[in-house]
Amino acid sequence: GEEQARKGLREAIEKACAAANVAPSAFERICLGMAGVGRAEVSEIAQRILAEITSSQALVVGDMVVALEAAFGEGPGVIAIAGTGSIAYGRNAHGRAVRAGGWGFAISDEGSGHWIGRSAVTSVVRAHDEGGGSNLFKVISQAWGIITLGELVRTANSTPPPDFAGLCAPIIAAAEAGDVSARTVLTQAGAELAGLAKVVISRIFEEGSDVRVAMAGGVFRNSALVRQVFYNSVRSEYPNAAVLPTVVEPVKGALEIARRGRVTS
Repeated sequence: GEEQARKGLREAIEKACAAANVAPSAFERICLGMAGVGRAEVSEIAQRILAEITSSQALVVGDMVVALEAAFGEGPGVIAIAGTGSIAYGRNAHGRAVRAGGWGFAISDEGSGHWIGRSAVTSVVRAHDEGGGSNLFKVISQAWGIITLGELVRTANSTPPPDFAGLCAPIIAAAEAGDVSARTVLTQAGAELAGLAKVVISRIFEEGSDVRVAMAGGVFRNSALVRQVFYNSVRSEYPNAAVLPTVVEPVKGALEIARRGRVTS
């Protein structure tokens, strides 16, 4: 909602100013990278909120735009982002840009934190249907404060929905501790994210070309398994792809766009 967005943006800018020991009025330009700004109404709301906070010139762009900038500057490449949601975005040497995924948690956001949490819940009820159990039930029950399978089902189907993305961190921890079910979910997540990246590569890059690929977002940052599956899957189909080993910090891209004062077309 607009009020929550206003509160979040104001807090973010105030914290950044406090950390840098500068006032909002001291900025020449601000670049805001956020999800959903491809829709005009969302971009207009963001611009209006920024105007209430500072008189600086404001550039409002998609979160994938600042992530791609952080990874490759104004050059070509593909970025896969996996946080609460997910998306893949790329630009070729001719400036053509395309996206894949990122259509919202109800129908898309494959491999995201939300997707991982929901998939873990699905694996628990499927194991129950098959007459077995899943160690992930304990992980989920502790995170959601529930005891029975019935409570899990009611919580998962409640309106508004529960915080599926909040299950991501304990699932990653369980996978690192050796839980097979958790590792299966994260392996699927890595494959889904690689699938998004490969869709982008196939659409804007010539077959056999040297494509640079990067990762961003908390899912990649916190799960070595997701990173490894993503790397292996992309390279298996595009052996000339150069997948950056480190996870990109998108905020650096926002800073560079603000400094430059324009977005690469």
